[in-house]
Formats: sequence, C-alpha cells, structure tokens
Amino acid sequence: MGCMLCPRRCGVDRSVTKGFCHMGDKVKVAKAMLHMWEEPSISTRLPEKNDIAHIEAKKLCKKQESDAGSADNTRAVTEKSENTRVSVDKTEKQGGSGAIFFSGCSLGCVYCQNRDIRSGDIGDEISEEELAKKMLELQKMGAYNINLVTPTHFADKIAASVSIIRDKLKIPIVYNTSGYELPETIERVSEFVDIFLTDMKYFSPEVSAKYSFAPDYYYYAKKSFGKMLEAQPKVMIKDGLMKKGVIMRHLVLPGLRKDSIKILEDVSINYDISSFRLSLMSQYTSSFCPDKYGELKRKITTFEYQSVLERAVEIGYDGYMQDISSSTSLYTPDFSSQTQKL
Repeated sequence: MGCMLCPRRCGVDRSVTKGFCHMGDKVKVAKAMLHMWEEPSISTRLPEKNDIAHIEAKKLCKKQESDAGSADNTRAVTEKSENTRVSVDKTEKQGGSGAIFFSGCSLGCVYCQNRDIRSGDIGDEISEEELAKKMLELQKMGAYNINLVTPTHFADKIAASVSIIRDKLKIPIVYNTSGYELPETIERVSEFVDIFLTDMKYFSPEVSAKYSFAPDYYYYAKKSFGKMLEAQPKVMIKDGLMKKGVIMRHLVLPGLRKDSIKILEDVSINYDISSFRLSLMSQYTSSFCPDKYGELKRKITTFEYQSVLERAVEIGYDGYMQDISSSTSLYTPDFSSQTQKL
C-alpha cells in the first residue's frame, strides 16, 4: 500500500522507492541527544513563576502594553532564557529534552535550519526495536521527555516502537512537528503522545506554496491542530516541566509580520487560546536560505517581531517568547557528525 501519512498523499511504496520526504520505509535517525534549546517547559525545568526569565519577560510585556495602550496581559509571553544553552556531551543524568531527530521531511521549507538532514543523506537506518532502545537510553540519561523531531513520515514505525516499551517509558512523549499533518495521522499518534509541539507556519496559501511547496498548509495545519487539542485539551506543568498539553510554535519570517498576525487572530477565533501555549520565535536564520529567495536573505527586524508580539499580548496569548538575539545558528544541532551513540 502506498504511503498516505502526510497531506501530500504521494502514495509511494516506500519499500521500493522514496517519497517526497526523501525516505524509504526504514526509520532513519540523524541524531539522538539531550537537547537544551527547546521551550523552557520542555527542556530546562524553569519554574513558571519568579525565575529571571519570567520576571524579565513581564517587564518587557508591561513596557509593550504601556507603549501600545493595552493592559493586563502581562502573562502573555515568557522568555526563552539564554542560560539554557549548556553542554550535552556527558552521559550522566543531567536533564534536557531527549531529542530524536529523524532524517527526511514531508514539508521541506526552503529556509529550514535542519536542512542538513532534510535530504535524508545523513543518518542511520535502524529497526523499530532499536528506536525503542534509544528512547529508553535517553530516559536513563535523565531526559525529561522523548522529543520526536520531524516524525510524520515515520509515524507508523514510531507507534510500533512505543508499543514495545510503553510499560517501561515513564516520561512524556513529545510530537515535534511542522504542523503539516493529516488529522487521521494525529488521531493515530494521539494514543501515545503526551505533548504536541507543533508549528503553525503560514496563513497565506501563496506564501506556503512559495516557501514550502504546500499551498494547503494552513488548511491541514489548522484541522490537525484541532485534533491535537482534542487529544490534549489542557496544559499540565509540574515542577517546571510540561507533562501534557499543546504548544503552538510560530516563527516570524522577514516581511511576513502581517501573515503572522493573521495566524494569531484566526487561531484565537477558532480555538480556546487558554488551552495551549504559544511559542513566538525570532530565531529565523537567513544563512540557511538559498540566495534565490532574496527577500528572506536577512534577519527579521525588531519592529517585525515586536509588532507580532504586541498583537499576541493584545489577544491574550500565554506562552513563550525569544529575544531578537536568538537569530543565530547556535540553536541548531551539529548534524555533520555521526549520530550520537547512546
């Protein structure tokens, strides 16, 4: 039977040839590691209240509210702290998100910061049993969760791996996705996923067609987001770490602040924004984008990010923000080295 895991529905027999995702039918892992650079509640055990990042974010929000003439939405964003960048070379228990980066991708954004693994050239093919073993080894190392990065095109294999160790895995499973998902795939993985960490990249079909070759991106991302909220309708955080819930990520792109604002407005109309967290990202890095997309060959401006952030505050979103200095490749793992052996 042909592959129908993502909205492209390319119908390819991946045991014979590769799909749009550049992958065959065997799981391929580019890297497995303790990852410290996700949202605070995923990777750093930052307390929700009275930590430095939270206090600084509240000061920033208050200033923004004063400048914009708005009021009483000071909880709208929580800064991703620069202090979360620490070494993960050691193997003793040390926390962090237990990230498993899968090779290939069903979306294929032209500016992808993980482009080194998108083509599928980097990584090791492993069995479902070996994938299950990696999850347990990450747990043993002290991972706060199992973070499945770009998992869509291996959703069926991942489900099989989890079923092998479900009684042994004591930490949450994070489904870290581009958002370009079929609702039925989300329903399928909801049986074992505790946290959905999903992008909401574009509102405009023209923009998503140009930069991700998917004019139907928002249609499917919005429908699948609803399925995620049905599966995890409430955020549960304990000791500074998310145990269950949904985080909606949005990366602000150069020249597209109005598209960003449309996403925030439309999502707020269709869903209860108190039931999930927003992660508003400024870490767009222009060096990953090909030269032919000249309009994307720059960093986002402070004005662009702040205008989107202010609208998020006005609407009443709760969640996380980044400092504009996050526009750097320092947050991108090195995929040029061999897959980390756990």
